[in-house]
Amino acid sequence: MVPNRKYLIHPQYIILTLIIAGISALFLGFSMAYMYHRIERGVPPVQIPTLFYFNSLLILSTSLVMIYAQKMYAQDETIRFRSSVWMVLALTLVFLGMQVFAWEQLQQANTFLTSSTMASYIYLISGLHFLHLVAGIPFLAFFLYNMHLRMRDPVTVLMYFADPDRKRTLHLLAIYWHFLDGLWLYLVIFFLLNYLF
Repeated sequence: MVPNRKYLIHPQYIILTLIIAGISALFLGFSMAYMYHRIERGVPPVQIPTLFYFNSLLILSTSLVMIYAQKMYAQDETIRFRSSVWMVLALTLVFLGMQVFAWEQLQQANTFLTSSTMASYIYLISGLHFLHLVAGIPFLAFFLYNMHLRMRDPVTVLMYFADPDRKRTLHLLAIYWHFLDGLWLYLVIFFLLNYLF
C-alpha cells in the first residue's frame, strides 16, 4: 500500500486555483469588452431584469448554507451536515431555474440575444456563469453520493468525519461555490452601475 504523501499545498488546491484564475480572467475580459462597447462606441446599456437581484439573494444564501455545512462537518453533526449539503444543491438548482425565468423576463422586455451588442453581452456573460455553476453540480452530486455511501452506521460516520480527503473535498467545493457566488454578485453590481452611470 502506498503511504499518503505530505504536500505543502495539495495538487487539488493548485488545480482549483488555476481554474478560478482562468474563469476570473475570462469574466474580466468580457467585463472590459462590455465597457469598451458601451463607452467608446456610445452604445446604450441594457437594464438587467429584476430577477437578477432576487437571484443574488438566492445565491448568497447558498454560500451561507455551505458555510453552515462546513461548520456542521467540523462539529460531527451528521444529520445537519447531510441536510445542509442537500440544501446547497437544492438552492443551486433553484438559482439555475430562476435564471432561465430571468432570461424570459429579458425577452418579455423585448431584449433578445440579437437585439443589441449590450444585450448579447448580458446573455453571454450570465450564460457563462450559468454553465460554470452547472459544471460544479456533478462534483457536488458525487460528494453527496459518497456521503450517503460511506455514512451508514455510527462507525462509518466516525470514519467519514475523520477522513482528511472528505474534509478537503468539502473545502474545495466550498471555495468553488463561494467564488461563483461572489462572481455573480460582481456581475450584477457591474451591470447595475453601467446602467446607472
